Amino acid sequence: MSDPATEVFVAHRNLLFTVAYEMLGSAADAEDVLQETWLRWVKVDLAQVRDQRAYLVRITTRQSLNRLRTMKRRREAYVGQWLPEPLLTAPDVAEDVELAESVSMALMLVLETLSPTERAVFVLREAFDVGYDEIAAAVDKSPAAVRQIAHRARRHVDARRPRGPVSAGETRAAMESFRCAVQTGDLKGLLEVLAPEVVLVGDGGGVKQAALRPVIGAEKVGRLILGGLAKVGAAVTTEPTVVNGNPALVLRLEGEIDGILAIRVEDTRITGIYYVRNPAKLTRVESETPLTLR
Repeated sequence: MSDPATEVFVAHRNLLFTVAYEMLGSAADAEDVLQETWLRWVKVDLAQVRDQRAYLVRITTRQSLNRLRTMKRRREAYVGQWLPEPLLTAPDVAEDVELAESVSMALMLVLETLSPTERAVFVLREAFDVGYDEIAAAVDKSPAAVRQIAHRARRHVDARRPRGPVSAGETRAAMESFRCAVQTGDLKGLLEVLAPEVVLVGDGGGVKQAALRPVIGAEKVGRLILGGLAKVGAAVTTEPTVVNGNPALVLRLEGEIDGILAIRVEDTRITGIYYVRNPAKLTRVESETPLTLR
């Protein structure tokens, strides 16, 4: 017979991974947090645990907070723009609009502007509907303090997140128009799908070439993309995929993965383009099975 502690942990593993990933923006660090959670969980007397799911979420949250505070130093030394590690997700995740938005590149970047405690409270409350008492136990605050933090974090995020949820079909349509324009070198077609205020953020991690600052404006972004592709010619291919719960593209250069491109869509047009080229953030895209997250 299998160990009861193992059975419980495995049953909740996807949930715990998603909590850690949404707090950290790094799948590799989320996996490390799950290992630390497991090591603590197997020492627990299950007979004394009233709510096993809540207990596991509490351990995961605390370990994520510890890691988030140490990661801050790494982020400060990061070369260029930082983007979350792309997470290959199952196609059905994209159909769950709320779940897809909670792990989207756009929202993950907004979460980066919160304090560690604000981020933990926001993720647990907004993405997983965890009760205030449970969150209070996880972040070592009173329920009243957690309510205030949740309100402050929600107001902060709402001021910066996309104006409303976008369906998977709408995002796919925008991505397909973008892909067709890029493959044919059609600047006019590209400008039609890009919003005038579109922002391109590239993450090369100091290893691959990428703009050190965001590029703003449809004309600049369009010419930068097509100009870059023109330099490498037909060696670049694009493949549709689902990353962070949303349609995305895998770009390959002479067969080798060069980057993952994700988008943010509002009112049928692309307002954000996120291109991850840092090789350290692309290993899971090639090797991992798409996740269901919950």
